[in-house]
This record gives sequence, C-alpha cells and structure tokens, in this order.
Amino acid sequence: MTTIATRPLRGSGAIKNHNSQAIANARLQAVSSNPTLREYAQGAAQSAIQPVAAFIAPSVDVPTTTGKYKIYDEKHRFRLPNTRRPIGGQATVLTFDVGDATFNCEPHALDYPVDNLELLNEAQLENRLREGATATAEVAGLVHEKDVIDKAAAAAGAGTDISVAEDIVDGIDASILEVIKAAKYGSLMGVRVLFGATAWRRTKNSAKVRDRYNPAAKKVAVPSLGDFSTLLIAEPECRVSLMVFDAAPEGKAEEINFLFDASILVFATKPDPTRRDPSFMKTFRLMGRWMVPGSYTSTDGRVEFAKFDWSEDVKVTNTQAVRRLNVTA
Repeated sequence: MTTIATRPLRGSGAIKNHNSQAIANARLQAVSSNPTLREYAQGAAQSAIQPVAAFIAPSVDVPTTTGKYKIYDEKHRFRLPNTRRPIGGQATVLTFDVGDATFNCEPHALDYPVDNLELLNEAQLENRLREGATATAEVAGLVHEKDVIDKAAAAAGAGTDISVAEDIVDGIDASILEVIKAAKYGSLMGVRVLFGATAWRRTKNSAKVRDRYNPAAKKVAVPSLGDFSTLLIAEPECRVSLMVFDAAPEGKAEEINFLFDASILVFATKPDPTRRDPSFMKTFRLMGRWMVPGSYTSTDGRVEFAKFDWSEDVKVTNTQAVRRLNVTA
C-alpha cells in the first residue's frame, strides 16, 4: 500500500516541477520578445559602441545582410558623374559594378545566464534581461573597437616617423591636405585625427607644440585636444585612443599595451556615411538588428539563457584616404 501510494506522489511532483519549468521558460520567452526589451537592447548596443570605433568607422545601416559598396584605391578613384540630362534623354544612373566590393554582415552573439528564473517576478525578470543586454553590449563594444583599430592600423601601413623635435603640427597639416585630395569629396568630406596614447603624450608635451600654442606665455602651456585642433588646418575633430590589450600568451605574466600606441592616424570620414562615399572606413550593420534579444534553455533543461544576436561588417573602403605618423621621442 505504501509503495503504491508513494509512486503517484513522486510522479505528480515530477509533473509539477516540469510544468513549473515550462511556465518559467514561457515567461522568459515572452519577456525576451517584448518590444520594450528589444528597444532597450537596441539602445544599449548603440550606446556601448566605443567612441574610437565610431570615430574611425561610423555605422552604415543596410537593408540586407549582404550587398555592394563602393571601394576606392589607386585603380578605383572617386569621380563626379555627369548630371546633365539632354531633353528626351536618359539620366546618369548611380549603380554598383563588378569593380565594387560586397559587405557581409556576419552574425555575432553572446549569451547571458538567467539564474533562479522561477523565483523572479515579471519586473525582476525584465530587469535581469536589461542587465544582460547592457553587459553584453559593453563586451561587444570592446570587441568591435579592437577589430576597428586593428584593421585601421593594417590599412594605414607602417607610416612615416616624425620626431618630437620636428614640427608635428605642420606634419599633421600636410597629412590632412593629402587626405582631402585623396578623398576628392570636397567640403562634404570631413577629416579626423586619432592619437595613440603615447603619441598624444609626446605631442602635447613637445616644446614646438607648446610654443605654437602660446609662444608669448611666461609659463609653459599644455594644450587640450580641443586647443590642439585649432592649430590644424580645417580644425578637425581629434580623439585619443585609450584601448588596451594583453599581448602576453595565456599562462604568462600580463603585458598590457595600448592599441595604436605611438601613432597618429589622419583619415577622411563622414559622420553619417553611405555605401557610396569615399570615407576611409565604415561599419555595415543590418538595419533594426543592432542587438536582438531572445532566450533558450540548455540541452539538459537546467539553465536558462538570454541570448543577444547582432550582425556587422567592418570594412576599409578607401585605402588612399588615410595617413599614419609615428611620433618618436
């Protein structure tokens, strides 16, 4: 009698636990697909893009995962089209051709565990997923920034050395003019200047820069980035890259270095680029899918995860519109 009575109780407990788990999973799916959370995740993704990454390779929203974009180099140069249309004649068509390249917004994803799902009420669950979206977006932003800087440094090549004993301002001015001529986009195209951490330290503390900034001062003046910009042709926006990475292999003592450390990058860009303009670099992103939340349960059914998916493709689009200066001590 006891054995017979015990089995159905155990069975009903298992069914109850299974049902509770199913209900909890359904709640997770419902909250993760909520438009409010989706909007929050999209905003978190945009806010978490590191300033230097957006500075070098601004985003281009594209309607499809793959598509064509214009590339510019020595063989493919920007040329203004003929916009005159004869009466009864055809207009020039802005098209992509075989010489253009293809972007491919490759999928990226990070998962975030949701512990004690059954104990969370609706508001707590939504807050937990918001926390996951923020944490995921921050990590994704750091990965994206390193990708952008690595590709920018490779595209800029070895660069040209310039000593702190030389006139660094004039050296940057010369690079700015070269970049503007290389872009061939007139006043629509902007120019930006990115300093590595050591490059900025050496530049702002050099005697020639301080003399230019305030030659009549009795004491030494140290310019800010904004002050330094006013010394340059067209007063371009200037930034400093403080992104660091560990160069040591796993298991060895850490070796923390700055990315793009002693170099200055001068490049052409539009704050809001398109697939056609001759900016130096761009990040293609699938429109409306900067970060998409979802959920799933582990194969053994024990752990619930919030998942966050996005897609992007970082491209160097104009190899001619960049100059690199290496500031030596």
